[in-house]
Amino acid sequence: MKEYYSNGKLLLTGEYFVLEGAKSLALPTTCGQDLQIEPINQPELIWESYSNTGECWLEAIFELPKLRLTSATYDDKQDGGKGNLAENLFEILLQIRNLNPSFLKLEQGYLVKTSLTFPKNWGLGTSSTLINNLANWAKVNPYQLLEKTFGGSGYDIACAQNNSPIVYTKNGLEPNVEKVDFNPNFKEQLYFVYLNKKQNSREGIQRFKSLKGNLTSEIAQISQLTHAFVKCENIANFEKLLFEHEQIVSKTIQLKTVQEIYFSDYFGQTKSLGAWGGDFILATGNEDTSKYFKEKGFQTVIPYQDLIL
Repeated sequence: MKEYYSNGKLLLTGEYFVLEGAKSLALPTTCGQDLQIEPINQPELIWESYSNTGECWLEAIFELPKLRLTSATYDDKQDGGKGNLAENLFEILLQIRNLNPSFLKLEQGYLVKTSLTFPKNWGLGTSSTLINNLANWAKVNPYQLLEKTFGGSGYDIACAQNNSPIVYTKNGLEPNVEKVDFNPNFKEQLYFVYLNKKQNSREGIQRFKSLKGNLTSEIAQISQLTHAFVKCENIANFEKLLFEHEQIVSKTIQLKTVQEIYFSDYFGQTKSLGAWGGDFILATGNEDTSKYFKEKGFQTVIPYQDLIL
C-alpha cells in the first residue's frame, strides 16, 4: 500500500496580492489530508473520501483503463446539492493523465481512500492537499495540476509540502518558496477564530481582479509587510502590522475589515486570512479572547500553537 500526506494551510499575509507576485507569509497547519492507495484485482479505480469524523462523503468507481465514471454516491450537502463532486474528481484525473499519459493506463485496479484530519468547511485546503497528494502519486508537477484544475496562487501547494512557515512568491510553475523562522515569542497571545462559514475564494478573487487597477505600490507594501511580520518581536508592533495590512486590502477590494463589521468592540486586533468574509481570522488577545468570541457566536477559537506546525 502507498500512502501520501499533505499539510493544510493558512495565509497570514498577502491575501489576493499573492496572485500578483507579492511576497506572502504562509503557515502549514498541524492538520491535513492523507491518501492511501491499495492495488486490487478488478480493473477499477474505487474512490472513497472520508471526513475528519470518518464519514464517507464521496464514493466513486471508474472503469480502467478507460477512466470512465461508472457510479458515484456523495453527500450532496458538500457542494450545495449540485452533485458535481464525482465529475470534479473525474476532471482532475483526466488532467493528471494529460500531464502523465501512462497514469492509470493499465488494467491494474486500485482502492483509493482520502481522509481529512480537519473539518471540510474550515477552508484549510481540502482541494490543495488532494492535488498535492495525487501529484505525488502520479509523479506530475502539483503547481501545473493546480493551474489546470482549481487555479490560484499555489501557496497552498507549498504549504502542503513544507513543515514550517514559508515566504511564498508566485512565479509561474516554479514559485519561490523560502523557509523562514517565524516562531513569534508572543504566540500564546495569538488565536485563530472560525467565522462559521466557508468562503468561496474564487468569488473573492473575481472581485479583486475587477477592482485591482495598478497595484505596483501595494504589492511592494505587502511584500515589505511580510518581511516585517517575520522579523516582528513584540505584540504591539505585530498588531500595528495587522492593522496596516487590513487597511491596504480593505482599500483595494473596497470592503470593510472584519473588525469594523463584527468586532469593533474587541480589545485586540483581528485580521482576515485568505478570502475575506469567511473561514478563519487571526486575533491577538489573552485568556479572555475565547470568551469574547464565543459570546458573539463563534465557538471555534484555536490557540496559534495548536493549529500551526
